[in-house]
Amino acid sequence: MGDPARMARVTSDQVDPHTVSPARRWNYWLGGKDHYQVDRDSGDQIAAVYPAVWTAAKQGRAFHNRAVRYLAAEAGIRQFLDIGTGLPAPGNTHEVAQQVAPDAKVVYVDNDPMVLAHARALMIGGTTTYVDADLRDPEKILRADELTATLDLSQPVGILLINVLHFIADDEQARSAIGALLDAVVPGSHLVATVGTRDFVPPEVSARILAAQDSGRAELWPRDRAGFARFFDGLDLVEPGITAVCDWRPDREDRPQPIEVSSYGAVGRKPSHR
Repeated sequence: MGDPARMARVTSDQVDPHTVSPARRWNYWLGGKDHYQVDRDSGDQIAAVYPAVWTAAKQGRAFHNRAVRYLAAEAGIRQFLDIGTGLPAPGNTHEVAQQVAPDAKVVYVDNDPMVLAHARALMIGGTTTYVDADLRDPEKILRADELTATLDLSQPVGILLINVLHFIADDEQARSAIGALLDAVVPGSHLVATVGTRDFVPPEVSARILAAQDSGRAELWPRDRAGFARFFDGLDLVEPGITAVCDWRPDREDRPQPIEVSSYGAVGRKPSHR
């Protein structure tokens, strides 16, 4: 259950407690406290179709943390653009990056009113800030005063698209948005992305997921491996390339199997010839 006092402190006038929010639903799956009954009901309906969604959410977060540590510790990235950031949870981008590099700068982007309310309540500023925008409008993101005041686009940037691409049904729209972002950053910048997939699940589970999509119970558009790979066209994939999120540079042996996460993850580096 959500904490009513906590929710009241961060709720803005635009937050609709009667309409499902993907950010709040994801927070529910992660074990957070910032969600309403409508989000829990939606989360439970999807979990009834695909019970491993609870594991998938946590593994997506673990992949995010490993990828950010890689960018900060091994790739030398000091600037991060986290789009579709969602509600605060343990291991936020600025926390992970600044453990490695205290001077790391982070711009969060989301268009969920409750996420914005949290950002305001936390009074983010200085090396970490927030832009109220949508991935579908990359130019608005790139023109935002908060971004231009925080990031130096003449230096490499780590662009994070974690658990957001499967909310865009149109492949061309998603690829166009990614292309615009990559065109705006210099070689040496990196793209980190995940997407839900049906590739790892049995046919009967895949059929249930499709039925949930068709009925409107799950407004997600998974991609197969080839579809996800197209988002990285023109980039040099960082080893081990495109994998299930649990298998990308794992830091433990007792990890879930791909069927339990049903998400692809990858990191790509922008080369000088792109």
